[in-house]
Amino acid sequence: MLLKGQRFVVTGIASKLSIAWAIAECLHREGAELILTYPNDKIKKRVDMAAEAFNAVAVLECDVGSDDSINDCFKEVGKLWDGVDGVVHAIGFAPADQLDGDFTNATTREGSAIAHDISSYSFVALAKASRSLLAARQGSLLTLTYEGSISVLPNYNVMGMAKASLEASVRYLASSLGKDGIRVNAISAGPIRTLAASGIKSFRRMLDVSEKIAPLGRNVSQMEVGNAALFLLSPWASGVTGEIMFVDAGFNTVAISEQIMSMVDDEA
Repeated sequence: MLLKGQRFVVTGIASKLSIAWAIAECLHREGAELILTYPNDKIKKRVDMAAEAFNAVAVLECDVGSDDSINDCFKEVGKLWDGVDGVVHAIGFAPADQLDGDFTNATTREGSAIAHDISSYSFVALAKASRSLLAARQGSLLTLTYEGSISVLPNYNVMGMAKASLEASVRYLASSLGKDGIRVNAISAGPIRTLAASGIKSFRRMLDVSEKIAPLGRNVSQMEVGNAALFLLSPWASGVTGEIMFVDAGFNTVAISEQIMSMVDDEA
């Protein structure tokens, strides 16, 4: 019961396959109290399922595209708790047409603005709204990023830009909030079959390639990411901030693997 008596707000649960679901499950397993959020009525039913499974204290509306919604959400959190030990940001979105085809042709001004607003700025907005609650218990912020922030991946396109922005915000927030005792970190997870990932064209092929290239010879699971999140949100990581932790079976460490060379040889 590593987190007995500690309190966390978890955003981004869209289904049982969500990484956010796994994070909430790991926090609950270690005795944490949870408040879960949902962006709209369509998603609320799924979040209600998670709330029942993890004995959540409350389920609150939080549309991260609206500052008013975010602020209202954390006002409600403040009525229930006098402080928060952690806030999990597991949210990313870009219009489907931005995630298909040649980057230059596919990317639009409007699509870029939406991707950056929902996938990157929303993390800063959550930090603003939760700052006093986090400072009260010297809590931490955690977000989720992906390899596409530093490397080109087919069809990831504008989300790669948004994730790069998100990772920069981790470092700037860590610097800004450190004086309040608040830590800020991110996990860069390998490809996982989630509702969000299904919107990326050829995602199944990406899974197959990642499995072949990664040093562990496999992809990672939601629970592996959840356990890493548990560490970063726990007292065990009290000296860690401004970091991007890779949980991808080692994929990010490989430039050219024996498997890639074999594939090229076969084609030749």
